Amino acid sequence: MTSLYIEFLVETFRVFLLTVVLFSLTWYVGKGINNWSIIDFIWSYSFALCAGVYLVTSWSELSSPVIVFLFCVSIWSVRLGTHLAQRTLSEIEREDVRYQKMRDDWGEDASFRMFRFYVFQAIAFTFLCLPLIASIIDQRFHPSETPAKMDIVHWVGFSLVVFALLFETLADRQLKAFKEKPENKGNVCDQGLWAWTRHPNYFGEWLVWLGFALLSYNSSFYGVPGVICAGTMFYLLTRVTGIPMTEERLIASRGQSYRDYQNRVSAFWPRPPKNKKSAG
Repeated sequence: MTSLYIEFLVETFRVFLLTVVLFSLTWYVGKGINNWSIIDFIWSYSFALCAGVYLVTSWSELSSPVIVFLFCVSIWSVRLGTHLAQRTLSEIEREDVRYQKMRDDWGEDASFRMFRFYVFQAIAFTFLCLPLIASIIDQRFHPSETPAKMDIVHWVGFSLVVFALLFETLADRQLKAFKEKPENKGNVCDQGLWAWTRHPNYFGEWLVWLGFALLSYNSSFYGVPGVICAGTMFYLLTRVTGIPMTEERLIASRGQSYRDYQNRVSAFWPRPPKNKKSAG
């Protein structure tokens, strides 16, 4: 058992080192094009890269639950990475406001401190890869004890991931359709899923990680790394970098109309929409 946890730590450190190399190259490119925003989609794509490497190098020793888990991670990663890449590359000459603010705050030390920020992103990425790493290590140590077929916990996890991705896709399409109408310019989207929760994309994102936690369940780690990551993601989305930062920008750009929206619609958990006139 001790050797299993040692191997888990060694594999985690290996993933971290490779990620630091990749993100260092990303930092170098970002510095060259004068746009640090590219780390956003590289970070997202990195999950598919990691899962893909495990699929190729360990295919013969993987059980059905782990294969499904790795494919789910890859699909989620490619979807999110492509969404962010399209947004970033379509306006490559304009850096995201978050990174512009970092430049302004850091001044002449921006380059070095941005590299340090990229290393922190490598740490965060490695931490969120723990469920995936735990599944791989369990396969290496207990290939005969791991069920070859999907158990009920894995099916529930898979169902959650599929539902969450469909939920996010629908929310994205509804928002895009709303923005494409000229009469909605400058207004707050409060239609479809956006009438049930102000952040359907964040809610769907958390459901994905909850599904990952269930898919990563095995006889060695019992899904604990996955539960920790899902809990961390919930905290970040609802208390730190997700809803708070997004709503701060939306209030600044939409003003009272967004405050009214806040009074009518739940921030995270979906619930039936309130009537606009009776929202008070």
